[in-house]
Amino acid sequence: MTVGTMKSARAKKSQKSKEVIVDEQSPLLPTKHEGDGGFDEFNGASFSGAVFNLSTTIVGAGIMALPATMKVLGLILGIAMIIFMAFLTEASIEFLLRFSRVAKSVSYGGLMGDAFGKYGRMLLQICVLVNNIGVLVVYMIIIGDVLSGTTSSGIHHPGVLEGWFGEHWWNGRFFVLLVTTLAIFAPLASLKRIDSLSYTSALSVALAVVFLIITVGITVFKLINGTILMPRLLPDVTSVMSFFNLFTVVPVLVTAYICHYNVHTIDNELKDNTQIKAVVRTSLALCSSVYVMTSLFGFLLFGDATLDDVLANFDTDLGIPYGSLLNDAVRVSYAAHLMLVFPIVFYPLRLNLDGLLFPSASPLASDNLRFASLSTGLVVIIFLGANFIPSIWDAFQFTGATAAVCIGFIFPAAVTLKDRYGIAMKRDKILSILMIVLAVFSNLVAIYSDAYALLKKNPSHRE
Repeated sequence: MTVGTMKSARAKKSQKSKEVIVDEQSPLLPTKHEGDGGFDEFNGASFSGAVFNLSTTIVGAGIMALPATMKVLGLILGIAMIIFMAFLTEASIEFLLRFSRVAKSVSYGGLMGDAFGKYGRMLLQICVLVNNIGVLVVYMIIIGDVLSGTTSSGIHHPGVLEGWFGEHWWNGRFFVLLVTTLAIFAPLASLKRIDSLSYTSALSVALAVVFLIITVGITVFKLINGTILMPRLLPDVTSVMSFFNLFTVVPVLVTAYICHYNVHTIDNELKDNTQIKAVVRTSLALCSSVYVMTSLFGFLLFGDATLDDVLANFDTDLGIPYGSLLNDAVRVSYAAHLMLVFPIVFYPLRLNLDGLLFPSASPLASDNLRFASLSTGLVVIIFLGANFIPSIWDAFQFTGATAAVCIGFIFPAAVTLKDRYGIAMKRDKILSILMIVLAVFSNLVAIYSDAYALLKKNPSHRE
């Protein structure tokens, strides 16, 4: 390529951006109301900023449920499943990006609309609403567990504030979540562009790494002292129901990797959008490494006593120097991480709700009343949900077994099988069929197992 052609290519890319935003007064205002409620034509995001934003989308609350999956699958099969799901997620995102380029769609909803019409777009928007509300409810549940405590199997695990100051009305779950919502979630959720969150995303990833480093350090110390028992390496299958129970962890694993609803937004804001595939692969490599290490060392540390939300385990005597201080550091660092993740998951939730309710309205960012009303309504719903859903495991199995598998695997595979532009290869269609079969079968079994366990646990609930 000559210098002249390089200049020409850069000019074309620059001209493309200018043609789209030439009539806009502010880069915060989207120029299209396509698919998921809006499209932001900002084109200045860096590679590192995009990696941080996508990684933050991935590493949210799901990481806390992963050590509990090791109790069901064992370390060997559990870690293998985490890695397998990372590769499957990368393939599904590649399908989305490839077909979006050909269809000239700038959003996930736009791609679904192109492939399946208005109802396909609406179905995607509903799934994003269900998934993201479920995920954000779980974020609040974890923050409530960390700061105010939780009760599991009749055993109370005190929160950080209760441990520091004793039990008071102002450090109860409801009041703590109310203050967190008003002081932190509401201001962060009011930002109108996802690139504005790149610094908070970087900080949130750093806080997750702090949590991981402390957990690894504690585990290694106890391993050296010989105070950790040999963990289960393989699943304990003794009956047909115990075999079916293995599939109940699949929704949790699927939910842990869901980031598809933010891929297009991050792609649109990249300074060089040819880097999006590298952004996706880098983010998935980073997050799967964090997932594997958290699952491994979290399960090693607590064994069969690992709770559905492993953070709740960090209120026991670890039997090491400064154990209480390290417990608090782990819990507070991850609670702060989730507070910073909240707006990056809330962003597509608000856009998709706006696209569903007001498909023909002006862009959301240009209507302050609509923006504020949708934001306030969603925050209230999430706050109420966090105060009435008792278990993180229940929330993840519900969202994972329904909306998350559609967003992450079924919809990308369906777009590929529809192959409106004739660009799918034979191996793409085979992989798409595998995605759909695996998602449908695993989650049907998961829903059945969950319902059976619930009925068995409460046989006289209606007597």
